[in-house]
Amino acid sequence: MTQPSSAPPGARRAAAGSFVGAVVEWYDFLLYGVVAALVFGHLFFPGESPTAGALAAFATFGIGFLFRPLGGIVFGHLGDRIGRKRTLVWTIAIMGLTTAAIGLLPTFDQVGYLAPVLLVTLRCVQGLAVGGEWGSAALLAVEHAPKRWRALYSSGVQVGYSVALLLVNGFVAILVATLSEDAFQTWGWRVPFFFGLLLTLVGLWIRSGVEESEAFTEAAAAQAAEPVEKQKLPVVEALRRHPGAFAKIIALRLAELLTMYIVVTFALAYATGQYGFSRGFMLGLGLLVGGLGILTIPLFGWLSDRYGRRPVYLGGAVVAVLASVPFFVAMEQGSAVLLVVCAVLLVNIGHDAIVSVQQPLFTEMFGARHRNSGAGLGYQLASVVGGGFTPFIATALVALAGGGWYLVAAYLAGGCLISLLVAAFMSYEPHTERADAPAAPASSHV
Repeated sequence: MTQPSSAPPGARRAAAGSFVGAVVEWYDFLLYGVVAALVFGHLFFPGESPTAGALAAFATFGIGFLFRPLGGIVFGHLGDRIGRKRTLVWTIAIMGLTTAAIGLLPTFDQVGYLAPVLLVTLRCVQGLAVGGEWGSAALLAVEHAPKRWRALYSSGVQVGYSVALLLVNGFVAILVATLSEDAFQTWGWRVPFFFGLLLTLVGLWIRSGVEESEAFTEAAAAQAAEPVEKQKLPVVEALRRHPGAFAKIIALRLAELLTMYIVVTFALAYATGQYGFSRGFMLGLGLLVGGLGILTIPLFGWLSDRYGRRPVYLGGAVVAVLASVPFFVAMEQGSAVLLVVCAVLLVNIGHDAIVSVQQPLFTEMFGARHRNSGAGLGYQLASVVGGGFTPFIATALVALAGGGWYLVAAYLAGGCLISLLVAAFMSYEPHTERADAPAAPASSHV
């Protein structure tokens, strides 16, 4: 793998800080989804049918995503005004404390309806914090990276997701395997939430040594030199200057979001409840795709730096479309081997190829002075449209189909097809670091 002979000062540390912080944020956020699929339905929403309980648990999972755009606005504004690094310290601290608080929550049997109210409230705070994470973390890595290797250096933001997935599924799988059902239901599910606080302390320590990028420093200086009355809110400027970028980001993220949340969250509940796959096997499947992602995401990032963003993205989207139906056929037939193959195709080829290009692709759609607000808000709006409510929608589609998977497969394939078509036909010109004027078209990277 060819790498740059020298990197700008702080590039590797910025990449490491973005990676570790992403691990912490996504560990906390993904942990909720896995535990919700296993126990939250009857611990916090009892007295309902299994399907209704699952819907309620997945609805609270999705509510966190509603607050992600607000987090993108609030922390994106702070990232554009006070700096990426300081913003990331706030987001990781809020997420860690909130996750630990979920581990302390009483259940419905203990405090009645106050339990789900508290659960939903903390989930909203989680959404706010993770909503501010991606934009600042991606920019911290991209703006420090050598220009020729931005996808590779910023891939840690998405590798952090895979490592977090690995930690979550591994931790929960160990608990499920070693504890009795009663012990896991009573206190075992709480242990991973407390572990998140330790990860938070590690993340804060590593991020404390990262410096702000030159691009932000120069943009902030230019902003400060302008009269106050001429200064615009970064998010307003992003919306005014680049309205089409938001629609592109939402469409381009559909394939990524649907593949990941259907395979690792929805399928955990559906495959165990409908087709008899064990919880251990499905958690192990999450471990597998998470572990492979640590290798495949940087690999695809390197390929996109060498051969262009568009070919890598399109290849992943095509695979995701083609693997959508076989994934559910394998589940229905009870074929563990075929299910593993299809999950790897959907996540480690489809999903990972797509996310590997997102950091430079999305952030370069905006000028440096409002890049955090623009890219962060666009990214989080997409999370609402195609992410948080995916398990809920998929569960509802199964109920509508009388337990069948056909509507869910169509939902997955259709979203991936939209992403594929938008990527194939969209125009794109990256913006320069120091101005909003477009740079020369970088066709080799798109």
